[in-house]
Amino acid sequence: MSKNTSNPPTPDDHVSRSQSANAKKLDDAATRALDYYLKPKADKETCDTLDTLFVIAPNVDAECLLANLSETLASTNAMVSDLAFDLKGSRRHIALGVQQMIELSQLLANRALDVVDPR
Repeated sequence: MSKNTSNPPTPDDHVSRSQSANAKKLDDAATRALDYYLKPKADKETCDTLDTLFVIAPNVDAECLLANLSETLASTNAMVSDLAFDLKGSRRHIALGVQQMIELSQLLANRALDVVDPR
């Protein structure tokens, strides 16, 4: 037995002008919020807001940056390696995978450092 139903209502049937204006305001607010958090600021390289914890000095040369990157990766590699041997099972495999990515990144950083300052 079939049941008689009316056609579904269209958006214009139940939405008043004030509701559509509110919906537009909400859409605009959501767009502004997404733009604020997801679109990078092209005009400013450093951020002077209170939530900025670390800032790299703008006058540091590439050799210094790459040397520090290489040292940071070496330290991280040692920490993850030490952690991996304390773990068992799939957690150990994950830690060893992270260690391998760190080692590859360290090789890339060292190669870039060689290009900037050949030994």
